[in-house]
Amino acid sequence: MEEENINLQKKVTENGVEEKKSDVIKFEKKKLGGVRTMPFILANEICDRFASAGFNANMISYLTQELNLPLVKASNTLSNFAGTSSFTPLIGAFFADSFAGRFWTIVVGSIIYELGMVSITTSAFLPRFHPPPCPTQVNCQEASNLQLGILYIALLLTSLGTGGIRPCVVTFAADQFDMTKSKTETKTWNFFNWYYFCMGMASLAALTIVVYIQDNVSWGWGLGIPTIAMGFSIIIFILGSPLYRKVKMGGSPFVRLTQVTVAAVRKRKAVAPTDPRLLYENRELDADISSNGRLLHSNQFKWLDRAAIVTNSDMNRSNQPNPWRLATVHRVEELKTIIRMLPIWAAAILSVASHSHLNSFTIQQARSMDRRLSRSFQIPPASMSIFSTLTLLIGLPLYDRLFVPFARRFTRNPVGITCLQRMGIGFFISILATIASALIEIKRKAVAADHNLLDKPTAIIPISAFWLLPQYCLHGVAEIFMAVGHLEFLYDQSPESMRSTAAALYWIAIAIGNYISTIMVSSVHKYTGKKRNWLPDRNLNRGRLENYYWLVTVLQVINLIYYVICAWFYTYKSIEVLTETECREEDIESADNTKPLLNDSKGDKGDIEVELVKN
Repeated sequence: MEEENINLQKKVTENGVEEKKSDVIKFEKKKLGGVRTMPFILANEICDRFASAGFNANMISYLTQELNLPLVKASNTLSNFAGTSSFTPLIGAFFADSFAGRFWTIVVGSIIYELGMVSITTSAFLPRFHPPPCPTQVNCQEASNLQLGILYIALLLTSLGTGGIRPCVVTFAADQFDMTKSKTETKTWNFFNWYYFCMGMASLAALTIVVYIQDNVSWGWGLGIPTIAMGFSIIIFILGSPLYRKVKMGGSPFVRLTQVTVAAVRKRKAVAPTDPRLLYENRELDADISSNGRLLHSNQFKWLDRAAIVTNSDMNRSNQPNPWRLATVHRVEELKTIIRMLPIWAAAILSVASHSHLNSFTIQQARSMDRRLSRSFQIPPASMSIFSTLTLLIGLPLYDRLFVPFARRFTRNPVGITCLQRMGIGFFISILATIASALIEIKRKAVAADHNLLDKPTAIIPISAFWLLPQYCLHGVAEIFMAVGHLEFLYDQSPESMRSTAAALYWIAIAIGNYISTIMVSSVHKYTGKKRNWLPDRNLNRGRLENYYWLVTVLQVINLIYYVICAWFYTYKSIEVLTETECREEDIESADNTKPLLNDSKGDKGDIEVELVKN
């Protein structure tokens, strides 16, 4: 095997120059990564999703039924920690993209997450860590500061652990494949669709098995099973380490963006050349951060081009560029790309805020409705969201097999529709889901009034909980388009060296959305009076939850208009991809100059002609 590798790497030309051919690149790529790594990588993410879904889906019930917290306080507690869990991925992405790498960031994050789950599972088993039971939900004794402190420490550990897992798993999995446009367009499946499908299967298992155990067996075992699953996932992920393709880190992307900004400010009075080809280029310098191709110059945000203007004071004594005074076009375009993405990314924030009620108010609605499937079995309230998950699981294969070929007839796009179009459809369907939520709540309260149950918060209203199905199913369809499209957009359009950071942006949007949801709920609760409060603490029957849904609907419509405007003016990134011949020519040229521009670890350039890649 070693001789074969040497023969592939060393083929001497007539000039005696060592030529590194693309065969070496292909050999190294086939040696690591590929489909065989997916069981190890996805096992970690599936168990994480199984654990987090089983942990969070019914947590509103744990806080209100076991710890006796008021509904609004419990809802805000979950929203705040969900927001924290979505902010910490930015920290994890910084470590992963800068020096630690995605593999070790996932390992450390998983261990911290496991410690948090062990903590809350232990507290659920021991009676001293929760107040006396209060089945009537009237004049209940709330959890003490000590009991809440243990809960908060456990939630904080899981939030920190999530920061290492979420931004890295999907990008680490994608690193195992060739995700260039020419390759993805010829595939009959979409990686992100199937990634989301696996996550949906894990959520479905949690929402059925775990939630049932929590409601009918004990909270100790209901939280213990996800904790055990997470422990196994860490072991499985580490066992697959020899098979993984681990992308070399190119230094902190945040430092590079800062350097470009500083260089542009320092040269704010400089005059940029009319020909962008005169701006500074350095393939050797950018090799570690552009293995799939360099970003091409764009005409947007031209003031940043000043960072790539070469002046006499830009080089140090060893004739190397000072990165705080001079940046390559590729590095300038990295910053431009992030700036272009931010308006599109921001549109997802309000979408998250609009459906955050699925894990709080909708569960409380379901608790007051008839959930019986037979005389002896009824669906736990938190398990109602399985219908959203089932819609997602059924819809993703149909999207690939039916919708994409159908859309392709009209758009001539190999992937059916663009990421931006996919997100736009998701935003629209999400509005329909919120409207359905308002109409169903009106129906629920009307039935409660007809049976004189408005003042009995624990009574079961004689209306089937399956009235909630339309909003759950619509939210599932919206997620197929919006959530998957958003994740794919961030990965596809982000600079190659910032993909963990881009995945972190996905979760940060969720974080900000959860915080906005908290502000909305708290404000509505505070300013809608005491007699007919829209979101009462104990008795949802006397509230006006439908008015809250109408408010959210108006905000969603405004957000959709904003998104359409941003998407209309968005410019896709352009990438230069070298051919196999050009890679060899540059290797030979670099060997003559005793300054190699490319090496085996940067061998992703090849097999594709020079082109503008607009995904």
